[in-house]
Amino acid sequence: MQKTETIDIQSSTDVVLVRQSVRQLAVEIGFGLVDQTKIVTAASELARNTLDYGGGGTVKLETLQEGRRRGLRLTFEDWGPGIPDIDLALKDGFTTGNGLGMGLGGAKRLANEFEIQSAVGEGTRIIIVRWK
Repeated sequence: MQKTETIDIQSSTDVVLVRQSVRQLAVEIGFGLVDQTKIVTAASELARNTLDYGGGGTVKLETLQEGRRRGLRLTFEDWGPGIPDIDLALKDGFTTGNGLGMGLGGAKRLANEFEIQSAVGEGTRIIIVRWK
């Protein structure tokens, strides 16, 4: 049975809740430890970005099934300032804050599918999928 859950991201406590919920769903659909770690790490980075750079937002967690294949799709949305140059934002080492600039590109590498939409002044939507 497919599951869907939406979590508000308004504080650091919510980032922890996102990690816990993603891990729980990953275990439920049978992800091994490596896949659990990859999707939880990506979720943590994107939840932190949603909070720190987007001013807060939401994440929608969805379990997926295509034939025998199972997966987890995470959709992060914020209504913050948006990303003016997505290619630059995906480069390792680039940051507009105090971080290392590894989060967005790292999250992309940890996912099997990655999609980003952003408009200056309107916010950002990032969708990642990890398949078992």
